[in-house]
Amino acid sequence: MPFPPRRIAMALVIALGCGAGLVAGPALASDHQDTPEVELNPKCDINDVYAFPGSSPSRICLVMTTGSPIAAGTANPSFDPDKLYQIKVDNTGDAVEDLVLQFVFSGTGSSQTVTLFGPAAPVQTGARNKILNTNGTVSGGINSNLGAGDNVQLFAGLRDDPFFLDLEQFFRLLPDRRPVTGPLAVANPIDPPAWRDPGVDYLKNYNTLAIVVELPLERLTAGGNAKFGIWGTISR
Repeated sequence: MPFPPRRIAMALVIALGCGAGLVAGPALASDHQDTPEVELNPKCDINDVYAFPGSSPSRICLVMTTGSPIAAGTANPSFDPDKLYQIKVDNTGDAVEDLVLQFVFSGTGSSQTVTLFGPAAPVQTGARNKILNTNGTVSGGINSNLGAGDNVQLFAGLRDDPFFLDLEQFFRLLPDRRPVTGPLAVANPIDPPAWRDPGVDYLKNYNTLAIVVELPLERLTAGGNAKFGIWGTISR
């Protein structure tokens, strides 16, 4: 099942050192609706990519969020079944994926299902992407805890957006970014520019769609190399 060449979005890339402990390298930024294309196609927008220690020292948790902001109370939000969601892993230090975790969705709404393929070597690397020629590793309904605690576990579904932003004040500091319609269109510029103290979390009542995987750390490392990098993509 091929997915054509265009890669829609690439979010925060985190360099990881995975030995006795987990050490995160430079975190660039969060990434919410930063281009016209993803603003018009929110399910193609990657918000954040996270990695942190799992439930034991031998396990790691990977997270990719997308689709924010989703207002609280939105009925049955779901992933795009026509897109290929991926977390890519470079464990040789050349900035090319050596492993991929691929997430494919079927159906829409509360009955949507997800299948995880991998982690495994990609069929091809770079901007062109194809589904792995393997059986699914984990499969089941969204908004459910799937898999086994001693192997690969998966959750895909709605979660509170952890990102904090005083968006109204942001548009006062950078008025050229201000929308032309809606309540934030009237955020008047201020001089001198300054953040509010305390700030107002505009995303407090908004959710995001999250893909969460916990798995043995050894599934992502190679040849005793304790460092690897991860990034996320959504392809169509």
